[in-house]
Amino acid sequence: MTSSSRDRTEQALALIADSRGEGQRSCLTVYADDARAAAAAADARAKAGRPLGALDGVVITIKDLFDVKGEVTRAGSLALARAAQPAAADAVAVARLRNAGAVIVAKTNMTELAFSGVGANPHFGTPGNPRDRARIPGGSTSGGAVACADGIGEIALGTDTGGSTRIPAALCGLVGFKPTQRRIPNDGAHALSPSLDSVGPIARTVAQCALADAVLADDSGSPLPAIPLVGLRVGVLQGAVLDELDTYVASAFERSLRRLQGANLSDVTLGAQRHIDAVAQRGGIAPREAFDVHHEIMREAADAIDPNVRVRIQGGAAVSDEAHRANLEARASAIALTDRLFDDYDVLALPTTPIVAPTHAAVASSDGFAKHNRLLLRNTSIANFLDLCAISLPAPDPGPLPCGVMLFARSGNDRALLQIALSVEAAFR
Repeated sequence: MTSSSRDRTEQALALIADSRGEGQRSCLTVYADDARAAAAAADARAKAGRPLGALDGVVITIKDLFDVKGEVTRAGSLALARAAQPAAADAVAVARLRNAGAVIVAKTNMTELAFSGVGANPHFGTPGNPRDRARIPGGSTSGGAVACADGIGEIALGTDTGGSTRIPAALCGLVGFKPTQRRIPNDGAHALSPSLDSVGPIARTVAQCALADAVLADDSGSPLPAIPLVGLRVGVLQGAVLDELDTYVASAFERSLRRLQGANLSDVTLGAQRHIDAVAQRGGIAPREAFDVHHEIMREAADAIDPNVRVRIQGGAAVSDEAHRANLEARASAIALTDRLFDDYDVLALPTTPIVAPTHAAVASSDGFAKHNRLLLRNTSIANFLDLCAISLPAPDPGPLPCGVMLFARSGNDRALLQIALSVEAAFR
């Protein structure tokens, strides 16, 4: 970054205000005065040779579900905006960004209550995909991804319960990182499914995601050397993750694998798939936990909630306590089984989503929404279920529409995954 933080902040604010772009749909709350003051302070520290760190002066957006002291946390919902109390303090992730000198320029649009991979929001509008505004951005961190791709902010702070950083990153040509859940505190982030919710960044590069991860995890943030591809053990996942791939995603994934020169690639099946299938048959974990979190707002203002979100939350009411306990036990077994798989593989590789971004029209009906939402979440949600760290990288040789290549690594191996991703990113260029 050669320009000043103030210059980059002004550019972001101008893009938000430009009615010809998506800034007013991607950004719901704009912190113009606070951002200018933070940028000026960062520039002063840089001039004095006393920066707070690598994120000092970096322009960042935050998802609408993070608490900001004194504000109601909407989570993309008019019902919450009307009923919730102002936050008493910043979310932990937001406070850590501020302490690192980051310039928070806006809160970004999202799927209502974060419960879909499509990214549509009927209350605040759905920002158009940066590659084709007639297409969806992916969700649930929809506004953050569009803002980042459009140059509003260098990093977007998001959450990921079933793919909510990685899906919009893949559909918008960005990098999305989902850490091991325990790595970054969820305190002050409006919950969807406490068992599965993770906090993570979206950015243009792996290095930017690594910088944000270090700050968010309160890590040392020491520079990460890339782990070479030579000798890297890559398991290429087979089975359901390769079903229903559209033609472009299939060919892009094959091209991506050929770029991994020197790595040892071998096909692998996921033994834990039987647990994933059994849990799905019992109604899943996220719907039941989402119902537990939102039962009051569902009772008081269900009609005000996006029907596509409402039906998914209502489905959680049918998951009994016994079924939920069985699902959590199955998940624990699946996590242990998958951990042993990483004795033989450094990473697992698979397409981030089986499809490119569908059009807004394709998801306008309830049936079209449900079909595309299922496909968008199918591959990414595996990492949340198994509590793996995961990253989506833009596939090389992009055509008119982006798609992503996803890497899974063992739970807790977040920094190693980022080091591997640096080399994969370089191979994809």
